[in-house]
Amino acid sequence: MKRHLLTLAGLLGAFSLTATPAAAASEPHWAQTGTAYTDTLGGGQGLASRADGSLLYRGLASIPLDLRIKGWNHVGDPDIARGHVFDAYQGADTATSKMFAVTTPAGKRYEYVHRLNPGEKLNNSFATVSPDAQWLVSGEWGEQRRLQVFPAPLLNPSTPPTGGDLKEAWQITLDKPVRDIQGCDFVTDTRLVCASNDATGTLFPEIRPLLQVDLPHKLDGQQITGKVKSLFALPQRSVCTGTFETEGVDYDTSSGTLRAQMIPPGVCAVATAVHSYQQVTD
Repeated sequence: MKRHLLTLAGLLGAFSLTATPAAAASEPHWAQTGTAYTDTLGGGQGLASRADGSLLYRGLASIPLDLRIKGWNHVGDPDIARGHVFDAYQGADTATSKMFAVTTPAGKRYEYVHRLNPGEKLNNSFATVSPDAQWLVSGEWGEQRRLQVFPAPLLNPSTPPTGGDLKEAWQITLDKPVRDIQGCDFVTDTRLVCASNDATGTLFPEIRPLLQVDLPHKLDGQQITGKVKSLFALPQRSVCTGTFETEGVDYDTSSGTLRAQMIPPGVCAVATAVHSYQQVTD
């Protein structure tokens, strides 16, 4: 994930985005239902839906001062499970660990630090919790053939109750490589959607695609292989020209709404587009 330091007021394009990703007739697919905007500095790194339907956003301005002082200078795409907020933090390029912060419904925050395994990248792009609240899934930057799985801090009884060390439990092996995953979220026990910032078109035909990862069964603490496919290219529309950046993704189980973020280029980057989708059948 890139760090954004924004100081200019931007321009927002007034677009009506109604295009529906192509899908075979009678198969459920995601239809775009709208676009909203959020302040990039305060909410451009990710989002998560609360039980009441409101949204929690994360951006560089969201990082608490005490965590910045400890060296945690980047926050990724968050998740909320059973009222607990899960945040993914990373430090400088020389860091040898990454950190997951969990904030309870009562507002108490606990820090779980994972020391990097040999060959593991320092990036901590996102946190998403399995529907049974037992497993925390995260991912690295660059080209990868895996997602990392940890016991969900606080909610999985194998983790310390007040923060501490967090060891990787196992991995989801992907049947094909993915690149620059900015966020993932569970849609069901056996399906994730992931937002990719890959603009090369070499792994999938779409540029900056929304990916789907299907699992053969729910996570159970054992190695598992996920089947990856690209659903559609996330929208890249703005009055400004240049390079876009995909950010977080969220699925609201109560409303069935899928949301994905896209930061526009140039001075327009001051506001992040949040595209909404609902699953429909033709």
